[in-house]
Amino acid sequence: MKLIGSLTSPFVRKARVVLAEKKIDYEFEIDSPWTAENQVANVNPLGKIPVLVLDDNTVLFDSRVIVEYLDNVAPNNKLMPGPNRERSEVKRWEALADGMCDAAALVFLERKRPVAQQGTEWLARQNEKIIRSLQFMCDELGDNTWCMGTHFSLADVAVGCALGYLAFRFPEIDWREKHPNLARLYDKLMRRPAFVETIPQG
Repeated sequence: MKLIGSLTSPFVRKARVVLAEKKIDYEFEIDSPWTAENQVANVNPLGKIPVLVLDDNTVLFDSRVIVEYLDNVAPNNKLMPGPNRERSEVKRWEALADGMCDAAALVFLERKRPVAQQGTEWLARQNEKIIRSLQFMCDELGDNTWCMGTHFSLADVAVGCALGYLAFRFPEIDWREKHPNLARLYDKLMRRPAFVETIPQG
């Protein structure tokens, strides 16, 4: 199979971390919808990354769809429980982390526009989403070892990729100082090869 994506996207990183944790071999093709002459729209009509191309040329897109497929296709190192309340809680963590990344990515893109054209109120609204999400993550994690309590799961993968994206693109957001339990979680994740090998670059 082949994964198409960039070295900076937290959504691509989430797929790469899952591939590594599941020990699935794949080809990584670097491409981004924000680069000239990119080919992303030729495989994903939405023009977004990541894109997973299966061996039979079936195309999967949206990181949530991709990581669920990967967790089901390989039985080792399960990252999601079966259909039950715990699974819903894992998916809730993932939705929260992805939503925070969406807001952060929108802020990053808006800041690329000339200052006079930037929407101040709109930027503030996105920044508030990030701050609220961090506080919610902090409150939900509490003193737990992992997001789901005692075991590593997709919830930790998603949160780790979101925190890593903030550290990469928004160093001014001092989430480590304000939320030391999130910092402890991220430091623990960064001892896993899957996270070390996928640190955002660019």
